[in-house]
Amino acid sequence: MNAVTVNDSARALRLAQKAADLGALQLDAAAQPEPVAKPGFAVVRVGAAAVNPSDVKAALGLMPQAAWPRTPGRDFAGVVVDGPSEWIGREVYGSGGDIGITRDGSHARFLVLPVAALRDRPRSISMDESGAVGVPFVTAYEGFRRSGMPQQGQTVLVLGANGKVGQAAVQLAAQGGARVIAVQRRAGPFEGFACAAVETLDATQGDIAARVRELTGGRGVDIAYNTVGSAYFDAANKAMGKGATQILISTQDRAVSFDIFAFYRGMHTYVGIDSLAMDCVAATGQLDAMREGFERGTLKPFPVARAFTLDQAAEAYRLVLSGSTDRVVLRP
Repeated sequence: MNAVTVNDSARALRLAQKAADLGALQLDAAAQPEPVAKPGFAVVRVGAAAVNPSDVKAALGLMPQAAWPRTPGRDFAGVVVDGPSEWIGREVYGSGGDIGITRDGSHARFLVLPVAALRDRPRSISMDESGAVGVPFVTAYEGFRRSGMPQQGQTVLVLGANGKVGQAAVQLAAQGGARVIAVQRRAGPFEGFACAAVETLDATQGDIAARVRELTGGRGVDIAYNTVGSAYFDAANKAMGKGATQILISTQDRAVSFDIFAFYRGMHTYVGIDSLAMDCVAATGQLDAMREGFERGTLKPFPVARAFTLDQAAEAYRLVLSGSTDRVVLRP
């Protein structure tokens, strides 16, 4: 990145080293020289950038691959201000497991990206919403891409459906025409958006697998999207039908009980998803695959509850780390 000018109002968050806890986290908003795009790259003026749990965890040194010092931030939406002439002035959005982790990210006025990572953002959603769909939807989509996209005639079980990846998985399964059963830790209807009816199960009430078997006439589900990991691993296994797949994106405990006999007799498949392994080119490609859904309204972004300036970044980080389900963005 060749910086040739300094915009006095342009700043970027800088992390010099990992922090022991959120109280010790130093989020310095330093002046950011305005970059000039090298061949094959473009410069985006960031309009909105989500604060994801992984952004905060990486700032606390919980992501071993994170580089220091760096600017955090994995998701973004903004306007291309330098690069190939055909891209100048176009509004784009995206995400990446490299952005804000192994190289400077989106919690800044300017973001440098490979031209291959540029994708026009859907105009049917706002700049804030575009900057906040990345990580949850890319993670959910990648799980289904690897397991086979949901379709009519299938039943998809989403465990941890109240979380953002879970909500995105519900949306994608409903859009594909599958029957969707959402497991959440409360009674009542599914709180998120879905373009079709969603059945819900309260995880605090009774045996999840038994209730799923009852709902499916004993057949079980075709896909179990487990966004929590160990807490639901056994229940998901017992709810899986013949030839079913369990998708895993996270866990609390690394070691779980595994019935090998049930695994091979059930002809089951397990798919592990690490969104950090997808760079910005791969991740924005996944978003582009969902563009039609956002444009026609079968997919909807999460409402952005609050927007923060860079001077308020510490407050935004605290809110996310506290376990808030609100989607928040920075407007650098």
